[in-house]
Amino acid sequence: MQDGRVSSKRRRFCQTLVGAVLAPSIATAQTAKIRRIGVLDPGVPDAPEWLWKEAAPLRELGWLEGKNLQVERRYDYGRRGAQQALADELVRAKVELIVAGDLAIALAAKRATRTIPIVICGAGDFDLSGLVDSPARPGANVTGIAFATAELTAKGLSLLKQALPRLERVGYVVGTFRGANRIQLESLSRSLNLAPMMIEIDGRGDLGSVFEQLREWRAQALVLRENIWQRRVEIVDGAMKHGLPTLATDSGWVREVGALMAYSSTWTEIFRLRAKFIDRILRGANPADLPVEQPTLFELVINLKTARALGLTIPKQLLFQANEVVE
Repeated sequence: MQDGRVSSKRRRFCQTLVGAVLAPSIATAQTAKIRRIGVLDPGVPDAPEWLWKEAAPLRELGWLEGKNLQVERRYDYGRRGAQQALADELVRAKVELIVAGDLAIALAAKRATRTIPIVICGAGDFDLSGLVDSPARPGANVTGIAFATAELTAKGLSLLKQALPRLERVGYVVGTFRGANRIQLESLSRSLNLAPMMIEIDGRGDLGSVFEQLREWRAQALVLRENIWQRRVEIVDGAMKHGLPTLATDSGWVREVGALMAYSSTWTEIFRLRAKFIDRILRGANPADLPVEQPTLFELVINLKTARALGLTIPKQLLFQANEVVE
């Protein structure tokens, strides 16, 4: 089985670095200078045990907060307009590197600085965002981890259709749609013979109206995407009350709040890739020369308890494909 998380965000997984005891040989090599980085993450802080897990690959590379690393952390708490002010604040704090937890944050960071390196974790369709010249040659001060959003969504929808053979109408609930991303999702859905409905929500908007729209449109399932982790409990509870199965792009939705299923990258690999970028840049690499990387390990997680509550029978062949089944 793949690893789980205590909490997570499509944002969120780039947030911080927690200290630990380091072997003397590594400590001696790294104590010459304390390096200062900024972390700007969507949503709210994760639990300490999750932060410890996030930091493990950096500890292995010799970076420990409080020893040779100082981390300035900022969170947007789901406020769409907060990212720019927070990015500007990190620039004023004179950090050497900014870790950006999602695409909107990376765009804000790039507006704030064209010189401080930015490592993004969690952008979809990275080369279309205006952040880099190309994935192979970023060409400026931004690089990091990009998700093949369309491919992940296509695979997830095909798995959802195995669970719901009569699926015809699917709603997408996100924090913000970028133009190209919205068009891509609509095209992808139609290629799978699914009619899409796109809904944006913010950190404080009325979810009742969202579910009313979905009911009137006769949605049969929901796809839960980035920038809405802070409202995860409300969204999944609302979906359950309206009898809507949910497909998430983050396995934390399944394990922690009861979404039906998720097809996503694994957190172990994401944390490893993030640590590699941070380490290389702190040791002198130019982000313009570091190709954008994509995760290559994926997991399918299915919540049978949720399936039973919705009156669904998950086909055995789909359960056999799952990396984890939550009972």
